[in-house]
Amino acid sequence: MEDWLRGLRAIMIRSLNYNRLPIPVERSICSEWANGVNVPESGDTILYTSCLYQLVPYINSFTGLMEKAPPESLGPLVSRFSGAVITMAKVILKPPRSEINRVNGIVKAIADLLIKNGVNFAFMRDEPYSGALLYELGFEDDFKDYFSSVVLSYFKSKGIKTVITIDPHTHHILTTVAPRFFGDLGINVINYMELIKGVDKARLSRVVIHDSCLYSRYLGMRETYRKLLEKAGVEHVEDPYITGISTSMCCGGPVESIKPSLSNKVARSRVDSLSKLSNNIVVACPICYANLSRNSNDKVKILDLAEVLSGVQ
Repeated sequence: MEDWLRGLRAIMIRSLNYNRLPIPVERSICSEWANGVNVPESGDTILYTSCLYQLVPYINSFTGLMEKAPPESLGPLVSRFSGAVITMAKVILKPPRSEINRVNGIVKAIADLLIKNGVNFAFMRDEPYSGALLYELGFEDDFKDYFSSVVLSYFKSKGIKTVITIDPHTHHILTTVAPRFFGDLGINVINYMELIKGVDKARLSRVVIHDSCLYSRYLGMRETYRKLLEKAGVEHVEDPYITGISTSMCCGGPVESIKPSLSNKVARSRVDSLSKLSNNIVVACPICYANLSRNSNDKVKILDLAEVLSGVQ
């Protein structure tokens, strides 16, 4: 496993140096969602996706490959030949177009919700990844180097004053982790959910929420998305043992790049528990969306919050 972690780090560092993304895919995937959306490409208030939703189909493909060839067995090879692995991954990681369209639709739904609520913002076609995975895998020094030299310098060079985040991992990095290392970042960080004051009545009437561990336990936003669902006329079913703040399970995402079989086992268990309350499971995190959707069955729908609030579902 130590060899695999070394190899994984090497792949991530090479990829970040190549395209400022943690896995070797083309940067153009990050801005596809904005096609046809009337949003400027410059301004001091920006919608920062960190490309995390857009990476979900590729993360699922990568995880599927790792299940067929466990990291323990590939560790030594990946550690020694990370450059070749990156070249090969660019060819192999080809998720279905339907999955790519789905995640682009989620980001577009978030943008549309903000526009309907009168929020003015720009987007960055060449936005850098936040570096969250480096930090979450324990590569702390690499994270600090990357964040200061790429992310922070990018924001400063563009004169960005306000960043609107759309996922808990990026929000955590910008509001908690980076300030701990670098002090005041000089930018105002706000999550898109905090800017949505009004929503239309949703098509769904009853759901169960899978809480993001970061939103629920560490960022104090557990009630934010519950209140938005209530405004949309959506009942969220609660159970103290399944959806409680201290009793609900993780989606399994944190270990997907280290032990994919365990990650999928945790996700299947989580889906089974949630499906006892409703067949419509709502998430507000791209990693939760990736892990639960990959391990759901035909009887269960994994829906992003933005899809429900925007009327897509």
